Amino acid sequence: MKFLDKKTAQALFTALMFALALLFVYSAWRVIICFLFAIFFAYLLEAPVARLQPLFRGSRNMAIAVVYLIFAAVLVLVLALAAPRVTQEAQTLMQRSPQLAQQISGGQIIGQVATEHGWSGETRDRIQSFLMNHRGEIINAIQTLVLRAARTVQGLWWLLLVPILAIFFLKDGSKFGDIIINAVDDKRNRQIVSATIAQMNSMLGDFLRAQLLLSVLAMVVITIFLSAMRVPYAIAVGPAAGALEFIPVVGPILGALLVLGVGFLTGYHHLFWVFLFLLLWRGIQDYVTSPRIMGEKLKLHPLAVLFGVLAGGEVGGVIGVFLSIPALCTFRILWHTWQLYRGAPIHERLLTTFQER
Repeated sequence: MKFLDKKTAQALFTALMFALALLFVYSAWRVIICFLFAIFFAYLLEAPVARLQPLFRGSRNMAIAVVYLIFAAVLVLVLALAAPRVTQEAQTLMQRSPQLAQQISGGQIIGQVATEHGWSGETRDRIQSFLMNHRGEIINAIQTLVLRAARTVQGLWWLLLVPILAIFFLKDGSKFGDIIINAVDDKRNRQIVSATIAQMNSMLGDFLRAQLLLSVLAMVVITIFLSAMRVPYAIAVGPAAGALEFIPVVGPILGALLVLGVGFLTGYHHLFWVFLFLLLWRGIQDYVTSPRIMGEKLKLHPLAVLFGVLAGGEVGGVIGVFLSIPALCTFRILWHTWQLYRGAPIHERLLTTFQER
C-alpha cells in the first residue's frame, strides 16, 4: 500500500514550493524591492530615452547615456542648491523632538494656543489634564516615530543601486519581454501575452511619470508657500509633504497633517491660513493639474488605494507604502486583461486592446 497517492503528493509538493517561495521573498525582500524600484525607475526614463534614440541613429545606448548625464546634472544642481538647508533643518527638527514632546505633555503649547484663540479656562484645563495623564505615552510615541524615520532613511543606502540596475532594464527590457512572450507555445496565447505586456508597459509608465510630475510640482509649490509664510522648518517639511503626494488619496492627507502638525508643535501663529492654502492646493491638484497630467491613464478606487497603502505599510514599512500603488496598478491591469480576453474571440480582443491604447 502506498503511503501517499499521486494527488496528495502533488498537493504537498505545491504547498512546499509555495512555502519556499514565501521564505525566499521574506529573506531577500531588500533585493527584490531594489529590483522593483529599478524597474519603476526604468519606466520613468523610458519616454525620454525613446525620444532621443532617433537623434543618435537608433543607438539606444547613446540615448540612455545622454539621459543619465542630464539626470545626473539636474540631481547635482538640486542637491547643491537645496540639500544643505533641507538636511540642516531636518536635523534640527529631529534634535528638537524631545523638547517638543516635553512641551506637548507639559501643556505649554496648549497654553499658548488657548491664549491666542481665546479658549475657556475649563477647556484648557481639561486638555492639559489629559496630556499630563498620558505624558509618558506621548513622549515615547514621538521619540519612537522620529527614531523610526531616522533608521528608515539610514537604511536606504541600497537605493544607490537602483539607477545602475535600471540601465539593464532600459537596455534589454524589450528582450526580457520577448523572452516571456516566446516562452508561450500556443500562438493564440502568445498574442494575448504580447498585448498584455504592451498595455502594462504603456499604462504603468504613464502613471509613474504623471505621479512623479505631480509630486515634484507639489514639493515646489508647498515649499515656496511655507517659506513665504515663514513656517518653521519649511525647507524640510515642504519637500516631505510634496513627496508624499506620490501616494494617491492618502499621501496628500499625510502631507497636510505633517505641515499642520509641525506648525502646531512649533507654536506657529497663522495655521488657519496654511490650512486654507492646503485646501485650495488640494482642489487645484485634484481638478486642474491632475486631470491634465494624469488624464484617465489608470483609475483606482480610493478604497483600493487605502487598502493598498495600509497593507504595503504593514508588510514593508515606508518602502511598502510607496510600492503599494504601482503594485495595485499592475494587479488592475492583469485583472482587466483577464476580463477582456475571457469571452471574446482573439481578433476582437486584440482590436479592443489597441483601440483602448
